[in-house]
Amino acid sequence: MTELKFNSDGLIPAIVQDSETNEVLMMAYMNAESYKLTLETGFTHFYSRSRQKLWKKGETSGHVQKVVSVQLDCDADTLLIRVRQEGVACHLQRMSCFDEVLYGDIEGTMAIVNELQRVIRDRKLNPKEGSYTNKLLSDEDKRLKKVIEEAGETALAFKGNDRKAMAWEVADLIYHLMVVMEASNMGMEDVYRKLSERRK
Repeated sequence: MTELKFNSDGLIPAIVQDSETNEVLMMAYMNAESYKLTLETGFTHFYSRSRQKLWKKGETSGHVQKVVSVQLDCDADTLLIRVRQEGVACHLQRMSCFDEVLYGDIEGTMAIVNELQRVIRDRKLNPKEGSYTNKLLSDEDKRLKKVIEEAGETALAFKGNDRKAMAWEVADLIYHLMVVMEASNMGMEDVYRKLSERRK
């Protein structure tokens, strides 16, 4: 196993990522002791540079991070930790600490999938009058028929080679699949494992 390269202060940066969505949640530092605790307990532990002490993520808030995997970069001086996040990762009550956009825009990125997933989950937990998502969540036949309908329309859009229609129909299909999965309390982990089996 490759030896970690801690900096002159005995620390190594750790980037924390949601294991299901790949959303970057936060970045913190670990020393040898917090790294060892993380591996032993299965929950993230870090070292606070300002307080000069170890801390377990979520120890007071309950927003703990269950470790799924730990990876090391090619220089052996940065960790990537994939976790199952309970609650939110940011102390400002946001899912991710990386919320402010300083340049460009994120509308054409996968960030919208994570946001949409949270909206669908919120509709399930906190139904909203007149919400289309809630109509689907409350009617199994309707949501399953919509997946079949959208899959057919997606195929036709690709047959017609109309890029605008293709994007529209793929978006519809993804949204309706997300609603079906949320209604069934199905996460993506099992899907990812099946995709891994097909990686040839």
